[in-house]
Amino acid sequence: MSYDPPQPSYPPPPYPTRTPAPSSPPSPTYPWQPPAPPEPPRPVRRPERAPLGHHSDLRLLRSAYRWQRRTATLTALGYFTLFLVLSASAPGFMTSTVADGIPAGLLLALLQLPVTWLAIALYEHTARRRVDPLADRIRRHAELDARRGATR
Repeated sequence: MSYDPPQPSYPPPPYPTRTPAPSSPPSPTYPWQPPAPPEPPRPVRRPERAPLGHHSDLRLLRSAYRWQRRTATLTALGYFTLFLVLSASAPGFMTSTVADGIPAGLLLALLQLPVTWLAIALYEHTARRRVDPLADRIRRHAELDARRGATR
């Protein structure tokens, strides 16, 4: 009796074997049959409005918030910069007395606190008037999108 090994004695090829290319589609068995009707197109379900990530409200919110930060920052820093410039370039003005021996520099320094309060008030005012309504609208749209996503 002869002994046949269960596996081939030669090593497998170092590269993957090629599968034959798919041939042309099979011809119909009965050429006189009419062609199969095409599948009806699937209805494309689109949301009523663009999703939140592509919404222009986010751009509006970013620009409103940017305007708000710049306005409040420039109010406070502008006054402080003016005070520093006057201190460095106009020492005669800063040491001149305004009323009852109070120098103008001290008066301008004491006005720094009310100007900071003004900047905070301006920040809150622009937040209530421009930024908060946009943020509320985006929040409402996000809640609607979340509810629609939960029902799907």
